[in-house]
Amino acid sequence: MKILQEQELDKMEKFDLKKTRNIGIIAHIDAGKTTTTERILYYTGKIYRIGEVDEGTATMDWMEQEQERGITITAASTTCFWKDTRINIIDTPGHVDFTAEVERSLKVLDGAVVVFCGVGGVEPQSETVWRQADSYKVPRIAFVNKLDRVGSDLFAVVEQMKEKLGANPLILQIPIGAESEFKGVVDLVESKAFIYKDDEGKEFEEIEIPEELKPAASKYRLQLIERLAEADAITLDKFVHDVGIRPQELKETIRHATLNNKIVPVFCGTSLKNKGVQMLIDGIIDYLPSPLDVVPISAINPKTKKLEERKTSDDEHLCALPFKVIADPYVGKLTFVRVYSGVIQSGSQIYNATKEIKERVAKIVQLHANKQNIVDVVHAGDIAACVGLKKTTTGDTICDEDHPVILEKMHFPEPVIFLAIEPKTKMDQEKLSLALHRLQEEDPTFKVSYNQETAQTIISGMGELHLEILLDRMLREFKVATKAGKPHVAYKETVTKPTKSESKFIQQTGGRGQYGHVIFEIAPGERNSGINFINKIKGGAIPLEYISSIKKGVEESAQAGVLAGYRVTDVEVKLVDGSFHEVDSSEFAFKMAASLAFADGLKKAKSVLLEPIMNIEVTIPDQFLGDVIGDLNSRRTQIKSINQRTNAKVIRGFAPLAEMFGYATALRSLTQGRGAYTMEPSFYAEVPLNILEKVIGK
Repeated sequence: MKILQEQELDKMEKFDLKKTRNIGIIAHIDAGKTTTTERILYYTGKIYRIGEVDEGTATMDWMEQEQERGITITAASTTCFWKDTRINIIDTPGHVDFTAEVERSLKVLDGAVVVFCGVGGVEPQSETVWRQADSYKVPRIAFVNKLDRVGSDLFAVVEQMKEKLGANPLILQIPIGAESEFKGVVDLVESKAFIYKDDEGKEFEEIEIPEELKPAASKYRLQLIERLAEADAITLDKFVHDVGIRPQELKETIRHATLNNKIVPVFCGTSLKNKGVQMLIDGIIDYLPSPLDVVPISAINPKTKKLEERKTSDDEHLCALPFKVIADPYVGKLTFVRVYSGVIQSGSQIYNATKEIKERVAKIVQLHANKQNIVDVVHAGDIAACVGLKKTTTGDTICDEDHPVILEKMHFPEPVIFLAIEPKTKMDQEKLSLALHRLQEEDPTFKVSYNQETAQTIISGMGELHLEILLDRMLREFKVATKAGKPHVAYKETVTKPTKSESKFIQQTGGRGQYGHVIFEIAPGERNSGINFINKIKGGAIPLEYISSIKKGVEESAQAGVLAGYRVTDVEVKLVDGSFHEVDSSEFAFKMAASLAFADGLKKAKSVLLEPIMNIEVTIPDQFLGDVIGDLNSRRTQIKSINQRTNAKVIRGFAPLAEMFGYATALRSLTQGRGAYTMEPSFYAEVPLNILEKVIGK
């Protein structure tokens, strides 16, 4: 098996896009993403010693925090080569607190490998990453991992993929042996069996399908052909007329159906025990798209407001998306970029159409985890990192200034938890704002604000672990020591009924006065719509130049509601009338009038408090079920289901985030350390009256 080494590639200016794959490895936490990536790097010759997540030696988990916790926190990228194909891989986090890393990776990738645990099956975060991939229409192949574990079951996982994900999985392999006896796979496309001979998984033998597996292999191969016949007319014709279908023909049909998101090919193995990974790499090449297979990217021309397409070609005008920013201690700010069309050259000037600014690319690097390889140019279809882009942030569009376009914005979830921090010393005070600014640039789900009343800096994020990691990074990377308060829930406020609100802001002083007068119609908006401001002024009751100030007044007032000072959301504000004064009216007067009218409207429209509700899954040994259910009920949990998974019970339900602080410790004590749980934000719901009184009291 010929592996193209990096030295050979460095001499080449450009790699054939047909032979390029930009893929992500995505999954629930602990399904084996990083272990699978590590094996891919080993078999492709990128690394010469297999790193282990549990030992903190995994190549892609390069951050100290990742090595200590045995989890992936930041999406790491690398490039490797298999046969004559280049594979750009992004290994993404599985923990829900870092879901933004998955979101922005999927935005720029052409295909994905979804890893499922052979025992756990489709877990909560599996559903989240699957929905994210659905929203970006990313073609996928599935790898059912950990088939050496007790209770593993490939076919049960495939059924869960159908039921929970609405997927259309197509089994391409079945296992030889089960649990500790797992020793290889039967390839249903080639009708051959592969038995592994050594612990490192480098040596495997191709044999005839064992007699005892022939009935199962025949059954699943027939299913495979039937399913492909449903998706492809030529295969259907051959199947109906009982004409033999060659393996290469099957592969072409599978590829076509995968690229159109009609099926999800399913591979199986065990990454930790080094079995099945080579066939998975073959599957990446055979079935996932090259940059040329992806439909041309569409973007809005800011001048004409019309959609324009950019094909994957160096000859097209430049269009690229910065999808990740990291603060590198040696080179400064690294901006990861996916180039959709055109090229970016080192030392060249680029145009940021989102911010309408020009920046210079000082250097371009290709990354292998945290190691860098300097290149002169990045071509269409490639992923690389640029040094020197000072003001460009995640989600901006880089393009040709003479042919500007703006790509669709990335949407990130709102933070659900916050805490107050302060520097430990005066020296730390000076470094704190720089550290917070750098971390905000890196992470779109990390927000920083300043509370004037308490003179505290407030940081917000996606969960306790998210904020804990960020505080740890402040100390280790930026040498900033901080004191942190207790975490608090990021409640929201909204209205429950429509109302009308009016306010005049009038001030008379010695000179020119102030006059602003607005009338609003305020009503509940759609969920996740934020503040929807609509201008309904007719006949010039308020001059056009004051409308933006009125909108700004509403938005500023919405930062703190009337119940407990939390941000207001999902409200529709219509500006229906008002008046102005020829001399005394000003932008400031209308902004103040709008702010007062909005606050008054919140009181009239019966504001309520909303709290984040988490989708939780708790896995425990059978004997602790009663105690754990009792504890969950005391935390206002709405239990959806209790299922059996081998010798464990799996409880799924919805729980308010406010009740789940410290749950890891409580679950450990209830289950003698044998319970585990995951949770992710699901939706916002109205806070019950008895809880509302406590929150307002605080």
